[in-house]
Amino acid sequence: MATSILRLPLRLSTRKTAIMSRNTGLKASNIPRTTPIRTAVSTPSGAILPKPDKTPFGLIRMTVVVVPFLYVGTLISKNFAALLEEHDIFVPEDDDDDD
Repeated sequence: MATSILRLPLRLSTRKTAIMSRNTGLKASNIPRTTPIRTAVSTPSGAILPKPDKTPFGLIRMTVVVVPFLYVGTLISKNFAALLEEHDIFVPEDDDDDD
């Protein structure tokens, strides 16, 4: 019901533009003619699907993967910044903080 209420102004606006334009037969409508059906919780026949499987230890697995990669990324960044300073490619100056 909510989608039909939201589509009503769109349909009215496309009709007004079609009336005001000269070549009304050549323009295609942007409104989809089919109604989308959500099948995430039910089958097309209306039966309710069973609950999805839960991944055991999901948060622990995510932590075990994310933390080491963040640490390795931090080490790479720190070593690359030290390499840039060593070769005088990027050297922060203390004069910029005098504002």
